[in-house]
This record gives sequence, C-alpha cells and structure tokens, in this order.
Amino acid sequence: MRDPAANNSGWQTYKRLLSYVRHFWPALILAICGFVVYALTQSAFASLMQYVPSAFEPDANAANLSDWEQQLGLGTREGIRLFLPIAIITVVSFRGIGSYLGGYYISFVARNVVNRIRRDVFEHLTALPSGFFGRNNSGQLISTLTFNVEQVAAASSNAIKTVIREGLTVAALLAYLLYLNWKLSLLFFLAAPLIGLIIRVASSRFKRYSKRIQQSMGGVTHVASEAIRGQAIVRAFGGEAYENKRFEDRCQTSLKNELKLARVNEISTPIIQILTFSAIALLFWFGLDPNLFDELSAGEFLAYITAASLVAKPLRQLTNVNASIQRGIAAAESIFEILDQPLEHDNSGRPLVNFAGGLCLNNLSYSYSNSDRQALNSVSFNAAAGQLVALVGRSGAGKTTLIDIIAGFIKAPAGTVWLDGNDASDITQHSIRQHVAIVTQDTVLFEDTIRANIAYGELAGASEEQIIEAARSAHAWEFIQNLPQGLDTQVGEGGASLSGGQKQRIALARAFLKDAPLLILDEATSALDNESERAISAAMPNITQNRTTIVIAHRLVTVERADLIIVMDQGEVVEQGTHVELLAKNGLYAHLHRSQFDE
Repeated sequence: MRDPAANNSGWQTYKRLLSYVRHFWPALILAICGFVVYALTQSAFASLMQYVPSAFEPDANAANLSDWEQQLGLGTREGIRLFLPIAIITVVSFRGIGSYLGGYYISFVARNVVNRIRRDVFEHLTALPSGFFGRNNSGQLISTLTFNVEQVAAASSNAIKTVIREGLTVAALLAYLLYLNWKLSLLFFLAAPLIGLIIRVASSRFKRYSKRIQQSMGGVTHVASEAIRGQAIVRAFGGEAYENKRFEDRCQTSLKNELKLARVNEISTPIIQILTFSAIALLFWFGLDPNLFDELSAGEFLAYITAASLVAKPLRQLTNVNASIQRGIAAAESIFEILDQPLEHDNSGRPLVNFAGGLCLNNLSYSYSNSDRQALNSVSFNAAAGQLVALVGRSGAGKTTLIDIIAGFIKAPAGTVWLDGNDASDITQHSIRQHVAIVTQDTVLFEDTIRANIAYGELAGASEEQIIEAARSAHAWEFIQNLPQGLDTQVGEGGASLSGGQKQRIALARAFLKDAPLLILDEATSALDNESERAISAAMPNITQNRTTIVIAHRLVTVERADLIIVMDQGEVVEQGTHVELLAKNGLYAHLHRSQFDE
C-alpha cells in the first residue's frame, strides 16, 4: 500500500523546487500567456469543424447561424470556402506564436533555476564541515551535481512545459465540450477517476525507480573517476578486467532500473489511451442516439467529436510526463538533502587577531561520530611562538586528527586548544584558518596556471615579486623560470604536467606566500628528490623564522633539529622532548629511530 507521507513528501519537495521560480516570474508569466494562446487554438480548431457540414448543405444549416456568422457569409458554400482556409492559417499562426513564447520562456526559467540550484549546492558543499566529506562518497556528490541536477532540469523545463501547455489544452477542450453538450461530457468524465488511479500507482513506481537510478549513477561516476584517476596503478597491476567488471556491474544495475521505469511508463500510457478512447466510443454511441442527436446539429456533433478526440493527445503527454516529474522529485530530494546539511557552526565565535603562534593543548580528547573509540585521548603539550614542533608516530596514531583540530578544520572542544592564550572554541574556525598555512602529503593543485596555484584564493592579490620570492623559498623558481611560459604555465588537471617533486614545491610556495604565523607541513618533502629535500631542509631555519611550524614526519632524520618532538601512539602522547632527550629515554621514539637507521 502506498505511504501517504511519501506522497506528501514528494509534493513538499516539488513546492520547494518551484520556489526557485519566483525569481523569474516575468518570464514565467510570458510562458503561461503563450501556453494559454496555444491551448485556446486547439478548441478554436475543433470549433471550425462545425462549419464543414454547412459547406455541403448550406441552406439546411443557415437558420442556426448567428448574426456575425451570417455577416461572414458562413451560410453559403463560397463564404465557408473562403473562411475556413483563412481561419485555419490564423489559428495555426497563433498556435505557433503561443508555442514559441511558452516553450522558450519556460526553458529560460528552467535553465536559470537549474543554474541557481547547482550553484547553491556547490556553495553549500564548500561550506560544509570536513566530517561530511568523510561520511559521503565523492562519486555520489559529483553525480548529484551533474546527473541529478539535470533530472531536475527535465522536471522543471520539459515537464513543466508539458504540464502547463497540455494541461491548459485539456482544460480548454473540456470547457468547450461542456459548452456544446454537458450531458455527453459527463460520460467522458467517467474515465477520469480510473485515469487518476493509474497515474497515482505509476507515480510511486516512477519515484522509487528514479531514486535507484540516481544511486546507481553515483556508483558509475565513482568507479569511473577512481579508474581514471588511478589509471597508472590499474595498468601496472593488471586491474583492467577488474575495473571493467566493476563498471559493468554498476552500469547493469542502472540499466535494470531504467528498464523498470520504462516498463511502468509504457504500460500506463496505452491503458490510459484505451480508457480515453473508450469514453470517446461511448460518445459516438450516445451522441448518435436520435433522442440526443436532436439537440445537436451535424456540425456541432462533428465539432464535439473533434474536440473529444483532440483531448487524447495532450492527455497522453500529461501521463508520459509523470515519469520525468517523479525523476525530478527524486533528484530534488537528493539535492535538498545536501542543502539541508548543517553548515559549519562558525557564527558565535570571535576573530583571532595579532596571533603570534603560541600553541597550548590541554587534555584534548576527540572521537568521531561514526566511531566508538577515541581518536585522541588527553593530548597535552606547549609550543612557544616560533618553535619547530614535530609530530611522529606510527600510522593511525592520531596525528592527522590533531592537525585538523589545530588548523580549524574540526571544532576544538572547549578549553582544550589555546592560541596565544585564547580558547580556540571561542574563535571562528575561518579566523583560525586565516592564520594557518598548510601543505598536505597529498599535494593539491588546481587546473590553472602556476601563478594562480601559488597565489590561490585570498592570496590572489599578491604581487609578482612576492610570488617569485615564495617560489624561491620553496626551491621552485629554478624549474619555473625554465618553463616556456614561466608562472603562466598551465599545470593541467591535478598538476599532471609536473613531476611529484615540482608539484610539492609549488604547494610549499603557496604556504610560504601566505606567511601565516602557524605553518603545518604534513610530510611536505616526501615527494622531493634528495637535492631539493636537502635544500629545503637547509632553508628550514629561514622558513620557520618568526612562525610556529608543526611538521608531521615519518623520516625522523628530518626532525632531529626540532625544538619539541611529540611522539604519539593510539591517540595519546607517549613521549615528548628534544631529539637527544628522547633518544636518552630509550622509548618508542628511540625504537622508531633505530628501525629507520637500520633500514
């Protein structure tokens, strides 16, 4: 049995979708006016049929004509012969004008609505907490922005056009039928409840299969993006057959749901057609009854049957469009699900000003919502402004979670993180991030020029001298100046035209250009060649001067000169001190150091 709440939810979703239309109401009014003209031409065309019998027996029907019809000469064969061609051309001309106005302006509204929705979703995604992206599949999110939004486009352009145009056409034709003979029209309306029931049953299945199609398309997008992004690994390890099988399975699931949707659509359409034409057959039966026929002239009966027959086509289109509407509703629900995700709670705090780089952690504990174990447990340490702090430990020790909290990607629990004596929980995360420069282990470059990648975001106003100086500090200027277009060289998708070391040096230059009081280097020299790594290591005293630097390092030789080394294991700080002090303790750090030295 169909859930009434689901139907109400679908209506609420569609109402919310249509709320975007209000920004473009002048174009919508023009579209509706065009469709009204189009709908009236259909009933006008049917009404012209009443004059056809008069062309063969003008004298017999002349008495039934009104004064204006007599003045147009519709009581004579010659008058009808002249009137009908002119009237038909006029009606078709108005129909074309109405169709153009309605079609173009409804498409104008729909494409603007879709454009606004797509922008809203993207802007919302960029403002969501970091945890949201850890819980959601990137392929599904990309599919929502592309495939699902286009389903909304179909529901808000072609579907709305069909609903308004064909709906008004059906309304105009039914009004004309009632005007000609209301008794016969009641017979025609007997099919309406059965048609409505079929549409309701079909709608539930349309929506169900549409949701499955969108989910399977997210899977298709995810598998494809993984295989393309990791094509070198796929080929190196002979994974072509495995990836082809994964992709085929996702496509097969999508195909199966598409065919189920098509089957429901193609079954409902002929059933509605049969009901409609059964009602028209009854009209012939009762309309040709002498008792009823006396009330209608031959011309009026012909006009009546023509109008009734014309109802079938727009009614069929209205039932066909139901599938598009349900797909649009299902797609809109997935879109609004993202838009309803709470944004980063960042309104109640105050900005961080005059931050010198002092950092204090006091019993910091943290656990993710989807995990039953703590990622961090009572982490405490002090780092004075300008110090070089190293975080070391095995994989999974909690180093990345700790950095995410310090850098303002995750809201710090109250009283656990202090920045120059300011409780980080009282400071806006955006303000914290403004004072932090970070270089991640997975280098992120955007498909733009080297200049745009170094002077990225809020750094876009930097001068060329500042950009070059940052590139020199990262030892990137040596290869940049040898490129044909220098700083204006396009790096390609993800920096595909550059080597791993070159990409990492550009990321370092970006961080140096920001000149933030807190610099975080997450294994930032891992992709550099030995010469570049030695150069960066030699320049580290200058790079870290007047700023606090936190380095996550797996190669312990790179952090021996750190002012403070924090050793983590299973979310806890197990040791802290200088390189010499930790070696003397002969604990976990000494064990890790000896292991790397032996290797």
